[in-house]
Amino acid sequence: MAEFLLEMRGITKSFSGVKALDGIDLRVRSGECVGLCGENGAGKSTMMKVLSAVYPHGTWGGTILWDGAELKAASVRETEAAGIVIIHQELMLIPQLSVAENIFLGREPRTAGGLIDFDRMFAEAAKLLGELRMGHINVVQPVSFYAGGVQQLIEIAKALSKNARLLILDEPTSSLTKNETAILLRLVKDLKARGTACVYISHKLEEIEEIADTVTVIRDGAFVGEAPMAQITTGDIIRMMVGRDMSNLFPREEHPIGEVVFEAIGITCLDAENRERRRVDNVSFTLREGEILGVAGLVGAGRTEMVSALFGAYPGPHSGEIRLRGKPIRVRSPREAVRQGICMVPEDRKAHGIVPGLGVGYNITLSVLDEYAPAGLIDEEKEFSTIGAAIRRLRIKTATPVLPISNLSGGNQQKAVISKMLEARPRVLILDEPTRGVDVGAKYEIYKLMFTLVKTGMSIIMVSSELPEVLGISDRVLVIGEGQLRGDFINDDTLTQERILTAAITPRTPAAAAAA
Repeated sequence: MAEFLLEMRGITKSFSGVKALDGIDLRVRSGECVGLCGENGAGKSTMMKVLSAVYPHGTWGGTILWDGAELKAASVRETEAAGIVIIHQELMLIPQLSVAENIFLGREPRTAGGLIDFDRMFAEAAKLLGELRMGHINVVQPVSFYAGGVQQLIEIAKALSKNARLLILDEPTSSLTKNETAILLRLVKDLKARGTACVYISHKLEEIEEIADTVTVIRDGAFVGEAPMAQITTGDIIRMMVGRDMSNLFPREEHPIGEVVFEAIGITCLDAENRERRRVDNVSFTLREGEILGVAGLVGAGRTEMVSALFGAYPGPHSGEIRLRGKPIRVRSPREAVRQGICMVPEDRKAHGIVPGLGVGYNITLSVLDEYAPAGLIDEEKEFSTIGAAIRRLRIKTATPVLPISNLSGGNQQKAVISKMLEARPRVLILDEPTRGVDVGAKYEIYKLMFTLVKTGMSIIMVSSELPEVLGISDRVLVIGEGQLRGDFINDDTLTQERILTAAITPRTPAAAAAA
């Protein structure tokens, strides 16, 4: 029996003459979890597409050994038959179908007459989920009944129903809560104990540290090295990923803060489906010139709803007043917000930030397209000059400006969305979870950009679920809890994560609210 269940040796892959992978190695033993680390655009997803035969044998160079024998798969069906199953960052479930139907989609048990045997399918799905300590999931319910975290677990159950010997998880916790993440990590540990091998791709190095036995690092499509997790630190991983020391992950820079330029007064958002419920409840705050205002709070607290209302993008009924430099303004749509000098990078960039089939450059100029077509015809030379400057400014990794933006890594997509908003030259820039799904190197670049922008006088509102990020970047912190403003703190030496969390979970008394 071979020592390694999987060996990838000297893997190369090119797109239009540009090398995406340049001699990558990866080794995984049965029952082992290998953490695959690298910056956005390093080649992690390309590497896994080679392994799972999304890119079939013959379209790449090198050798893949599976259980000691060379693997020359021509399709995903072949790799799954061998026991290699990948779970993509974007869930591949059909919301309207039941949990059981999703698990066995395309492989439904049949009766002697060729019809789907639903009783058997439900029973087998329930048995599988019970073995995975997920017996609380009702296999008859439509998948849409469950939240994203549970759907992620259903994806894993679906993969294991295919007799997976190697499970590839690509950013599996990017949209999960802390509790959902804990459940998923426990499940991975259970799978390891059963002998299932895992390749775990994540920018969250604390997760890698918790579950990985070995870490493999790649950078710019090249193999950097591998090491047992017990022998290295997260700092070592970061240095390998970015090629430099990043002991200070939050490059805080001194910058002047001026007078109040933006005021939100009595912002209230009603639930789009239940108008008796207030998602945001009479929130008021100010923002100063050159200030980074962090917005913290638990998941579902109403942070995204609040900033969406400020940008004219909240889908339900909402009210309140917005003042820019002391003058009331009306914002009834994102287009009006942009024209007034308020721009927003949304939380879900794939759903609300990009046009997937459109080129990278065309996505960047969307917010100011009328500037390049004063007479109705687009001045392509002027537009491409702007696009080139934007790509260089944020160091967006793309083979060509016309490459569909969906082909870029998550971090480079995020940079492109930020570039799009900056082209509108905003006075107030709202960043909703700006570093979600982004590696440490790209995070560092985004933080540096934020400080560059506020030094020019721009003001930033940053919503983040990462408290170290809030404390590391913000000048002042708003805390939202159950739609209410529960704290407005200067970010000095006395402000801690514990103090923010305490404010987030503690309802304000009428006296405290009146005093505020």
